[in-house]
Amino acid sequence: MRDCVRFLLGDRLIEIREVDPTLTVLDWLRLDQRKVGTKEGCAEGDCGACTVVVGRLEGGRVRYEAVNACIRFVATLDGCQVLTVEHLKGADGSLHPVQQALVDCHGSQCGFCTPGFVMSMFALYKGEEAPDGAAVDDALAGNLCRCTGYSPIVAASERMYALGAPAADRFAAEAAVTADRLAGLQDGETLRVGKAGRLFYAPATLEAFADLLADHPDARIVSGATDVGLWVTKFQRVLDVVIYTGRIQGFREIRDTGTALEISAGATYTDVMGPVGALYPDFGELIRRIGAVQVRNVGTIGGNIANGSPIGDTPPALIAAGATLVLRSKDGRRSMPIEDFFIDYGKQDRRAGEFVETVVLPKPAPGARFRAYKITKRFDQDISAVCACFSVRIDGGTVAEARIAYGGMAATPKRAVEAEKALVGKPWSEATVRDAMAALGRDFTPLTDWRASASYRRAVAANLLMKLYVETTDPEADTRLVGDRRLVHA
Repeated sequence: MRDCVRFLLGDRLIEIREVDPTLTVLDWLRLDQRKVGTKEGCAEGDCGACTVVVGRLEGGRVRYEAVNACIRFVATLDGCQVLTVEHLKGADGSLHPVQQALVDCHGSQCGFCTPGFVMSMFALYKGEEAPDGAAVDDALAGNLCRCTGYSPIVAASERMYALGAPAADRFAAEAAVTADRLAGLQDGETLRVGKAGRLFYAPATLEAFADLLADHPDARIVSGATDVGLWVTKFQRVLDVVIYTGRIQGFREIRDTGTALEISAGATYTDVMGPVGALYPDFGELIRRIGAVQVRNVGTIGGNIANGSPIGDTPPALIAAGATLVLRSKDGRRSMPIEDFFIDYGKQDRRAGEFVETVVLPKPAPGARFRAYKITKRFDQDISAVCACFSVRIDGGTVAEARIAYGGMAATPKRAVEAEKALVGKPWSEATVRDAMAALGRDFTPLTDWRASASYRRAVAANLLMKLYVETTDPEADTRLVGDRRLVHA
């Protein structure tokens, strides 16, 4: 095992041998390195004031991604490069095109949030292709400006490409050297560091991961820390043993078998959004509404499932699509339909030493109509009050097959089996749908909480079933808007 975390801070090699397993990147930057341009706002991955850019090696090149420093643990940076707002200026003091564009467009007011905007814009810029307005809005959705200064910031996000091509900035000039340095930090060793008796492990192979989990069955598995990070920053929880999945080779792969996508559990939302959205457009849009870019760049599909939250975003869609899980331990593998994984609130069918390895997402059956609806108080970056996902196949005007799943309606993500029975074998008609809407009352007894009342959830759940019917029978119906871009479904 290796006992030293190694990464680049800008172009400087950092080596840390003793580190608290849950020390955040934000605290390390500000308190240890005095990189105080990175701010703390919410400490939960919502406001973006803490945004930094992490470069990691992918296919021999450095891929830059915006992440929230406030909920990422510093030991997870092993083998990466970290850039803060202080690293963007040139050695001669010249501003990077991103910074200059903000100056030119007067894109800063109180200034507190500005460094986070700069880094989100920089990550967008390093994508190298000038984005359209929707992509700019999406890239900035994870950064909050309470001075309501978005118009000049959006203008700056467009202007920065005119001030210099992404392929010509100094980071591009140093790209080959940076890639070589990062390649030199990669190895097949398990990283083991810690402090005061608390340990952080980062295995490099699935076999090592299985062995570690067998030895530490009570360890906390961490992938993106988009939930676990809040346990530390908000609830002050102390985690004695952390096992991080981000270094495991091949754990982000997505394989097309011809009939299904085999999605490794370590694949991030950013990784899966395109391939999944190509098969299930509504599922892709549902993923786009999970957090913001900073969250989607690190949060994983396996973490969203293994967390077992009743309001997790991906499980209802995966259940409706008929996905299966592959669980792995030191002793072998087993598979199950994903709906069987969720037993009760906070309880999943995962044995000691076992982890989610793969999600198998079948391709849509011919004629299947898939829809996913997420109801929240705000459109972006919010938790579901109700999430409803449907896969319905109509044959000759009759419902041949129906899979319906809801989140937020029970202690777990759950299929609506009574509603399905009310549909299958019946005409695809408003009368049939209303019968299924009534059957939802036998499927669910929702709770009232701060997100929604029980009566609201019951009404919304039923109305979303009617929305499915309207969208699949009346192509001209105005059923949804995303900003000023209408989603049109066949």
